[in-house]
Amino acid sequence: MSPPASDSLLGGLTAEVFLRDYWQRKPLLIRQAFPEFDNPLTPDELAGLALEEEIESRIVLEHGAHPWELRRGPFTEDDFKALPESSWTLLVQAVDQFVPEVGDLMKAFSFIPSWRLDDVMISYAAPGGSVGPHFDNYDVFLLQGQGRRRWKIGQRCDADSPMLDNPDLRILAGFEQEEEWVLEPGDMLYIPPGLAHYGVAEEECMTYSIGFRAPSHQEILVHYTDFLGQYLNDQARYGDAGMQAAIDPAAIDDATVERLQLIVRQLAEDKTALATWFGRYMTEPRYPEMIQEQNHETSELEQALANGYGLVRNPSARLAYRLESGTDLMLFASGEHCLLPASLLALVQLVCNEDYLDPEQLLKWKLDEEAWTLLEQLLGKGDLLLEGDDE
Repeated sequence: MSPPASDSLLGGLTAEVFLRDYWQRKPLLIRQAFPEFDNPLTPDELAGLALEEEIESRIVLEHGAHPWELRRGPFTEDDFKALPESSWTLLVQAVDQFVPEVGDLMKAFSFIPSWRLDDVMISYAAPGGSVGPHFDNYDVFLLQGQGRRRWKIGQRCDADSPMLDNPDLRILAGFEQEEEWVLEPGDMLYIPPGLAHYGVAEEECMTYSIGFRAPSHQEILVHYTDFLGQYLNDQARYGDAGMQAAIDPAAIDDATVERLQLIVRQLAEDKTALATWFGRYMTEPRYPEMIQEQNHETSELEQALANGYGLVRNPSARLAYRLESGTDLMLFASGEHCLLPASLLALVQLVCNEDYLDPEQLLKWKLDEEAWTLLEQLLGKGDLLLEGDDE
């Protein structure tokens, strides 16, 4: 499936205008964002994925054992046969990692950094099916793949917005409708974080949810400090040389707090450490078990390329890079990192941006020892696969 041009995808808007006026600000309805959309899989094929142990799936029934009942997969064929004729939804996570044609949809969003993309979740809904009025803490594009779904847009929400007493789903206790649209195949709706929305299937339908990674401030603080803690030793400690004599020995004065602020500030302002942690964190795979180390002979890579076989990026692998200086760059691959010479920038960009690496392109790097070592390491770790091994 060829991705549409960004101005078609965004309803005639340029990527710059969309990012300036809509991204994380307000919703945007785009009619025929994907003209003549060719649904890459059927409802039965989606249900088939939900039978698999390694694939994350859920079913939401509006009128189940209790209102808005959540069931978790993997499911069986009998589970589906027992479902009612209406008012339920199947949701399958990260379908892009298992169906290449679905993964191709993400290429249409290349105007947003790839490390921000999370996954493509696909939902199938029976008539009247819904997951209730809710809001997300991340940006999402909702692409209609089959049938029609009515979307209602509501109020701005936050952590204090009242929720129903439901242990499994975060459904709003109140929904204040402001807009309403019916989406047909190829139509797409962009929803920014914190905006209430409520989708109900007008008929049997499928919706593709392209979601984005957005770590919370809590995650940033906790995970970054954990990362720093690995490299700090207990010799570096709080100090208060030159302090004034205590007026009240039980009091913690402002000077003490300012010394602590200085310690924290100095750690937070280590730009290289922060960038290294962020690259590792944002490339952590959703399913690390899908990236397995590969045992290959040293000569196997060269032989495969010479025979016309390329390399394929593991669909579960996440890759990004950062230029550290004019001489160095940092490559991040599935939660790990390595420092490389900037002379490898073209190869790193190729590895990070392409799903398929042409053998002729790669053989040009054979005489560069560091480049060849990088390819062998990525192959050995399972981030890259030999063409044919990915099937």
